[in-house]
Amino acid sequence: MTEQPVFTPVSELTYSKAVAELESILRMMQGDECDIDRLAAYTRRATELLRECRTRLTATDEELRAILSDLEK
Repeated sequence: MTEQPVFTPVSELTYSKAVAELESILRMMQGDECDIDRLAAYTRRATELLRECRTRLTATDEELRAILSDLEK
């Protein structure tokens, strides 16, 4: 059995590190040397990273809207 990769918890990554890791996973999955034995683990990780990035973007958007709305008062 192939050893599964060890990932840093998503909550410990900055947004830009999460995006960089996501891009790296995507490049690996699109490459000719994609390790099929680890594909499920990388797919789970990519999903986890996407979910976290979306959550952070939504929170930032809401915060910016609140700040800008406060300026209009």
